[in-house]
Amino acid sequence: MLDLDTLKDLAVETPSKIVLLVFDGLGGLPDLHTGKTELETARKPNLDRLADEGVCGFIDPVSPGITPGSGPGHLSLFGYDPVRYLVGRGVLEALGVDFDLKGGDVAARCNFCTVDVNGVVIDRRAGRIPTEKNAELCAKLRHIKIQGVEVFVLPGKEHRFAVIFRGKGLGGEVADTDPQKTGLSPKQAIALASGSAKMAAIVNDFVAKARTVLSDSHPANMILFRGISQRPNLPQMSDVFKLNPAAIATYPMYRGLARLVGMNILGTGTTFADELDTLAENWAHHDFFYIHLKYTDSAGEDGDFARKVRVIEEADAVLPKLIDLRPDVLVVTGDHSTPALLKGHSWHPVPILLHSQYCRTDQAKEFSEKACTVGGLGRIRGTDIMPLAMANALKLEKFGA
Repeated sequence: MLDLDTLKDLAVETPSKIVLLVFDGLGGLPDLHTGKTELETARKPNLDRLADEGVCGFIDPVSPGITPGSGPGHLSLFGYDPVRYLVGRGVLEALGVDFDLKGGDVAARCNFCTVDVNGVVIDRRAGRIPTEKNAELCAKLRHIKIQGVEVFVLPGKEHRFAVIFRGKGLGGEVADTDPQKTGLSPKQAIALASGSAKMAAIVNDFVAKARTVLSDSHPANMILFRGISQRPNLPQMSDVFKLNPAAIATYPMYRGLARLVGMNILGTGTTFADELDTLAENWAHHDFFYIHLKYTDSAGEDGDFARKVRVIEEADAVLPKLIDLRPDVLVVTGDHSTPALLKGHSWHPVPILLHSQYCRTDQAKEFSEKACTVGGLGRIRGTDIMPLAMANALKLEKFGA
């Protein structure tokens, strides 16, 4: 891939507009009975028409065979090498709920979970408790005191929340306490570097006290720490790509990712239709829009094939709100695959379609994994998306003499 300094030298400002639409966890695997993936099963005339008029293919968000987290997957879509620019999930969650994360703060993205009488995790997401219940439980956790450290507990969506620790000598290199599967007990926090031993002890102290606070709460009677980290400094999209970028996302983590690379965060409602209304309302003010749809991923993680199909169909039904704005470049893809068959993220390449007046159309007549195998884009890296989108928007000058 071209480094960001090279792209910065080539980028130019133009009035053309780019939309990057991300269906979280878009890629799937065939149903054992029908032989079709979620995307192949869904009735989606608008996406299919865009694919027929545009060019399709696959992306590897990180590298072939590597299962990406949402953070690396999105950074790749935004044009950042996810191996070079490592960002902890806790930082993203904190930024996503508009917390003023300072240098030296350590942030974690936490889950409320359910444990049995033996302390074994039986549900890593506590049944996806309502966001209102999340806020009540976070209020209880705010009473926890850790000597020498200021603690902030901020609710997110459903079972997710953020915890930020502020104090002297804190390091962000601490392993997760999430065992990543049911049937196991939460792990002890372990320092991954000598400078983070104090932080690991603080996390373990907080978890022990949280266990007591939540002992009579069901199903959310325990917590799991993930993505313990400190804020890095990333090049800003406005500087690298000469864009005025905006983000439309309902979930805190994805707003945090967008904020980290310098996007303006637009307030929006809770549905995809709300997000597209927000897009229309702000169309005149930005030349790059990132729009995030979470629920394809949630359905995949729950192993609910039919629900993932339904999310795709419902999104397609309101897609004309976007199409009617006539973006110069529209990219539709995902940050990773989340097949319902696997109930989690996977290493499978992710379908992508690119629509612009400068596309060489290909043999793909619909938007699906099977059609994308004959797409003209072939199989590319996620970091190739931004240069392709910029080129099709006539925002890149010639390289070399």
